[in-house]
Amino acid sequence: MPLYDARGKQNRALLIGVSRYRDPRLPDLDAVFANPDELGRVLCAPATDLFLPREVTPLRPDTPEELTTALRTAADEARGLLLVYFSGHGRVRRDGSDLHLLVGSSRVAQDERRVASHEAVSWAKDVLPRLENSRADRVVVVLECCFAGNADDSFRTREKPVSLLMAAQPNRRIFSGTEPGGGTLFTRTVLDILEHGIAGKECVTFEDLAGELQRRFAEHTTPQGGAWVPRASKQNTVDDVVVSFATRELRPRTPFTVRVRRRWRTRSRRRLRLLTALAVAPALIATALVLTDRLRPPESCPPAQELRLLTAPEAEPTLRAAALAYEMSALNTEQVPGEDDVPDGCRRTQITVYSAAKDQVAQGFAAADRWQGEAEGTEETPPSGTRATEPLYRPGPQPDLWVPESTVDYLQVRHGMAAHAPATLHRIGPVAYTPLVVGIPEARGLSDAEQTGSSWHRILAEAADRRLRLLRPSPALSGVGLMHTIGLYLADEGTPVDQDSGAPRAEVAERAESRLRAPGSQYAGSAELLCSLRPGAAAAGPGPAGAEPAGADPHATAAPLVTEKSLADANLGHAIGNCPALAAVPEKDDRYEAYYPSGVPGLDHPLIRVAWQGAADAERRRAASERFADWLRRPDGGQRVITEAGYRGVNADGRAAAPPADSPLRDSRAGVLPDAGVEPYTAGRQRVAQVLAAYDAAHRPGQLLFLLDTSTSMADGGRIAEAADAVGRALEVLGPKDTYGLWTYPRAGTGARNRERPVERVEGGSSDPAAGREVLERLRRDGGGLVDQGAWMQEALTAALDRLRDSPAERTKAVVLVLDEDDGAGKRPAAAREALSAALAAHPRIPVVVLATGRGGCEAAPVRHVVEGSGGNCVAGGPGSADTLAGLVASFGTGGQEADR
Repeated sequence: MPLYDARGKQNRALLIGVSRYRDPRLPDLDAVFANPDELGRVLCAPATDLFLPREVTPLRPDTPEELTTALRTAADEARGLLLVYFSGHGRVRRDGSDLHLLVGSSRVAQDERRVASHEAVSWAKDVLPRLENSRADRVVVVLECCFAGNADDSFRTREKPVSLLMAAQPNRRIFSGTEPGGGTLFTRTVLDILEHGIAGKECVTFEDLAGELQRRFAEHTTPQGGAWVPRASKQNTVDDVVVSFATRELRPRTPFTVRVRRRWRTRSRRRLRLLTALAVAPALIATALVLTDRLRPPESCPPAQELRLLTAPEAEPTLRAAALAYEMSALNTEQVPGEDDVPDGCRRTQITVYSAAKDQVAQGFAAADRWQGEAEGTEETPPSGTRATEPLYRPGPQPDLWVPESTVDYLQVRHGMAAHAPATLHRIGPVAYTPLVVGIPEARGLSDAEQTGSSWHRILAEAADRRLRLLRPSPALSGVGLMHTIGLYLADEGTPVDQDSGAPRAEVAERAESRLRAPGSQYAGSAELLCSLRPGAAAAGPGPAGAEPAGADPHATAAPLVTEKSLADANLGHAIGNCPALAAVPEKDDRYEAYYPSGVPGLDHPLIRVAWQGAADAERRRAASERFADWLRRPDGGQRVITEAGYRGVNADGRAAAPPADSPLRDSRAGVLPDAGVEPYTAGRQRVAQVLAAYDAAHRPGQLLFLLDTSTSMADGGRIAEAADAVGRALEVLGPKDTYGLWTYPRAGTGARNRERPVERVEGGSSDPAAGREVLERLRRDGGGLVDQGAWMQEALTAALDRLRDSPAERTKAVVLVLDEDDGAGKRPAAAREALSAALAAHPRIPVVVLATGRGGCEAAPVRHVVEGSGGNCVAGGPGSADTLAGLVASFGTGGQEADR
């Protein structure tokens, strides 16, 4: 990749830091004060070798005019590299759009229809146009503010090559207002990389910097406890820009041409410049008069209107690709009804695609009147114990379009919305289909059941004969899991699920659930489930006692209930869930054959337009949404992208179309039957409620004990915030009849015995998640409550297992253990390990689900001992771990029931 080297050119760096705010609702940011000066020092250091001191301008603006004037000056003066850095508060509209950078005089707005603050600087309207008009060859922007990632939504420049580095992904806050002085964490990390370089690199490029930041922040979390992922984006450039020549390797000699340019620029040549100007001025004036019209720059494009599309995690990559194809299409340059004058050739619409679990989407729409409020910044600290406290964070910004996995999800959401909700759902129609299948290992093909036309009853019987473990995504978190459950209960004999199906019979539901590998085996979606079974992936644990021998290949005995699309992806080695694509197609013995249970409806992925009350641009937004919706369903438009990804398309009648010749479903190695039919769901919401009631009746209530490591090592890398977020997510999916307790360990004190004795924070048998959330919030807030002492896991877990085993037996029991490592490993007598081994193996066996946040993850020896000894499961810390843990927890009881928890 070509590199742009700005050394010796006329560069400019505008370094903006705002640490003091007049509005009392905007906390001061003490750490930000040092950022501009420290960054200026590093940029002018000999090792960095890019900027001269006079080319760097630190700025602490009090008014928007100060910032925009300085930006215009820097943009006019730069000829080589223009670097613009901002650190301070950021705010967005209620829907997550229109990022504003706040200066000292900024105030939080009160009018709900206004932008999140006034007397602020708009990224789209104030910053981007000035960057577009800059005379610099290259522009690099660094944004360190809350909602920095939302800048990418409106990041469009017509011609200027601009590289944008955002401190975090969209809809994340990164300042709590309590950081100490001396520079913020993000900027200190940037400084370290720019000043000292990266191992193995001769210089630091923009992309190197972004990648190194992502690597270093992999174990950090935002103040709200979510993953902290710096983001990068580029416009109008495919090359890379050198941002520092610092290196840990042998430094190359500075090129001769660079040394000459610097010498020329650092010596005084005022007289020569004056004489030259007098000589050439007449010629320049004449030339300008003749060529003014020809040289006038083209009219710049305004930022395209943003549409936000919410979908399920499995569909996000495909719909993201479709959205990009639409943005680049000629159709997107045609006028949209209701828009202001936009120059020809400009893109009218940009589409942001994001995803969330089924239950989170339902919570967002159920609280649609609250969904809009958080981005305004008026609720910096959510009330303790509240549910869905950050809808802008989960599920995300309020959508204009929604593509659930099936009509069932849509029916559930509509039923849960309040009568006065400010959002109205308009169903347009399906955009894709995918059948539901059972993946049978090719080495264990079913002899008495056909791949199509066999009833669920027959498939279940043969799977039991062959000792196959049926694995299903969680009905609470996944539309795939819920639809599979509907098929299991209502199509047991192969009769199609329709309005006349009737309520499921209790014996059918109980038999189906007894054949599924539960409890503790459900994942958040079919992609995550298949990822856990991919050969070479970290084993998730052998599951409940007796499921299979310890050390058995999980792939060889697993029969996942997934979608045709995800099974084909797994068989072809495509990326699935958190598993990247393989270098080659898996061997035949590592692939599955798809069985299509008769009568089971598939997923129809309906496109829903969401209209929000009070939107000033409602008509234009509706027209843009409908145009994209029409394109998405056209054979020469979005359908091409959708079928290339492995979905079934939609024909002119709105039903499933046969896959085209170039579909991956036609690959013989995909293991699917591309000509198998797909039936939509037509049974209505009442059948869904009946199935969920049967699911509840078929499961005993759950009794869980959460055991949380609160030693000070959990503060490293934000692990305690990650742990609190994951446990809080697990509490959300508990059913109304489930109970839990929450213990922490070690106990504060000086005696050795304190490390062995857990603290009961929430009494076992509690059914109110608010008590647990209050404890977690205290731990999340600056690590309050951490104990400066090593955490001895073995003794604490033994006590937890003994407590659960002594409680009444009518519930499904499990321990959820959250830790970074066993601090006492190797420091205790063998008796402690033997006691734990005995507790793990005692009857009745109680599975332990482990969230391992330490560096060793699920491969750490103490974790393996616990998982294998209890027949439990393990989730490695990191992005997505909260949903994965929630899926496992939901299977310990009635977590799939439709209820207001």
